[in-house]
Amino acid sequence: MLYKALTAILVILSCILLYTTYRVVTGEPGDVRSSFGLYSDDGQSRELLERFTREREERLQPEEPPRQEPVRPMQEVARSLEVPWDIAFLPNSGFLVTERPGRVVLFDEQGNRAVIHAENVIQRGEAGLLGMVLHPNFTRNRYVYLYKTVTSGGRTVNEVNRYTFTGSSLTNKTLIVGNIPGAVYHDGGRLEFGPDRKLYIATGDASNDQLAQDITSLAGKILRVNDDGTIPEDNPFSENPFVYAYGLRNVQGMAWDTRGRMFATDHGPSASTFCCRDELNFIQKGKNYGWPEITADETREGMETPYLHSGTFTTWAPASLAFASGSLWFGGLRGAALYEVRFEEGEPVLHEHFKNEYGRIRTVRTGPDGMLYFMTSNRDGRGQPKVGDDRIFKVDPRMFRVTEQNTQ
Repeated sequence: MLYKALTAILVILSCILLYTTYRVVTGEPGDVRSSFGLYSDDGQSRELLERFTREREERLQPEEPPRQEPVRPMQEVARSLEVPWDIAFLPNSGFLVTERPGRVVLFDEQGNRAVIHAENVIQRGEAGLLGMVLHPNFTRNRYVYLYKTVTSGGRTVNEVNRYTFTGSSLTNKTLIVGNIPGAVYHDGGRLEFGPDRKLYIATGDASNDQLAQDITSLAGKILRVNDDGTIPEDNPFSENPFVYAYGLRNVQGMAWDTRGRMFATDHGPSASTFCCRDELNFIQKGKNYGWPEITADETREGMETPYLHSGTFTTWAPASLAFASGSLWFGGLRGAALYEVRFEEGEPVLHEHFKNEYGRIRTVRTGPDGMLYFMTSNRDGRGQPKVGDDRIFKVDPRMFRVTEQNTQ
């Protein structure tokens, strides 16, 4: 009899515990702490119930969205430059800028500048000291690569040299690629290290459009070499192993997206009766991009049409290319704008920013702080310089999305 009574009491207590726990977990209304008077004096039970209640309330609270850093304001970074062409960010602080007349300008973190003169540079029209890039292992080897125009054997040519940066000078000059045809116009000049850690070199057709289709010439091409100038084994052309892609007029911008796809900007024709047709190309190994045989939407077997082009009445004069915040960005010289190519539903869509606000915009680079840095080119003989030109600005690429949302 006593055994049956004890069993009944245990069953009742188990039911009470299960019921109380159910109300705590499910959040049913009512003060579960006073249910059946169980927790008025039991400190351990009260603490347990309060923990259950707190956890339940936390579960019921909506999750806070991740905090986003506010959009940073636009800033002027440097001014009073003479035709700046490229910028390279030093790993700790400061940056280097090439000026087309033949100077490398070192800026420290306080904005102080020091000038390093690049030897033997010939500035004529679009030629001069152009592209610059740091070695991927710059912190270890201190290598800086420069693309510059020189005179060799009475000819105007471009060459890529590697230097060691000491902190105040460039030493240990090493020729990486030489005898690239040069001219007053269409000198190319961009340098980039790709995701494969190979050095890519963009060259112009040197005002001789037939060279772009001549696979034996270095003009009108994208070249690809190892960091010491030797030829990668997987380059596509045995007759000219430097060449990676050809049929280009005057490439001045190369960039890769997060999927590893390579893109390049190319200047279209500039004759009064045959103009515009500036291009953004999706670059693939061994492909022919058609210049001068096809432009814009024209097609021909064995040649590539542009990924995007400016049309037959609009000129961008694209002078660079960078990837940031899911978009491609480039400066427009004649277009006088910062251009953004967004991938909307898988299709490239062009957006214009700062149209006619800062004049000719040349190079756009992504900084280590995630900001876009762009430089004007109003002192290159084709612009209308203002006080302070040429200048470098940095802008948060997210600001354009915020501005659009605020105007909708």
